[in-house]
Amino acid sequence: MSSLLEVKDLVIKFGLRTGDVTATTGVSFTIEKGEKLGLVGESGAGKSVTGFSIIVLISKPGYVADGHILFKGTDLTKISSEEMRNIRGNRISMIFQDPMMTLNPVLTIGTQMTETLLAHNPKMSMKEASEIALEKLRKVHIPSPEKRLEQYPHEFSGGMRQRIIIAIALITDPEIIIADEPTTALDVTIQAEIMDLISELCETEDMGFILITHDLAVVASVTENIAVMYAGRIVEKGRTRDVIDNPQHPYTKGLIKALPEGAKGSNRLNQIKGMMPTLTNIPDGCAFNPRCPYVMDICKTDEPSLIQVKGMDTQAACFLCKEEVFTNE
Repeated sequence: MSSLLEVKDLVIKFGLRTGDVTATTGVSFTIEKGEKLGLVGESGAGKSVTGFSIIVLISKPGYVADGHILFKGTDLTKISSEEMRNIRGNRISMIFQDPMMTLNPVLTIGTQMTETLLAHNPKMSMKEASEIALEKLRKVHIPSPEKRLEQYPHEFSGGMRQRIIIAIALITDPEIIIADEPTTALDVTIQAEIMDLISELCETEDMGFILITHDLAVVASVTENIAVMYAGRIVEKGRTRDVIDNPQHPYTKGLIKALPEGAKGSNRLNQIKGMMPTLTNIPDGCAFNPRCPYVMDICKTDEPSLIQVKGMDTQAACFLCKEEVFTNE
């Protein structure tokens, strides 16, 4: 039986005047029904472009150069634009980072929700669409939903707007939701509420969920599986708890040590030296080698592949994993 979503060896490029540059290389992962996956990494790692590629929303001059995106066995890289419109927003929905960029400020919430529903179900009556919109607002715990349908986006707080975005994403009963940094602009308490809400909905609706974020703490509290990206590649993936508790790639170790709880009594937070390389200046060998505290000669010439770490349910792209297993320090 095929997975709900399978991304296989995905290569995304951007065509520039000076030539094509590669944004992602060999990205592969699967999502099952009800599974929650975190895509983690710094800005420029390739997380968001991977997410946008799944719903074929990469901005030009970006394009999928190679690989496959299989949704229930259908390759989304091979279907027509019309076929993709029937899937995007209907069977695969996306929650974007900024709700005010997503919501139309001059239309009521009710109008935006019913228009979304009717766009995918033109034979549906307005009464039925309004009832579904009301139901979805209740599901995301919006108080007085009948009144809220008549209000405009500016009349809501940031957390309430994000709940409305989730309600709109849910309105067609999708099978997968992709969330791109859904809590970045919210305070910590509201972040926790939103992520708890998404987790609850994924479990009750049996939806697949892809969380794109730089925040390892959020991923640790929400997802079952994790894929850590660096310079367009997945450098480590596995069960979230396993990767957080015993990271095997030096980059993952650095990210975890940079968290306040990762400092372990130190007066200073750990900092990964250097910066993420640009797409036009990816180093030879392992892309992380200029920043890696464990760098070896082979890292500067050869590119490591993801391998199964001995004795662990984790894969990592690091030559050290062939020689030793990192333990918590």
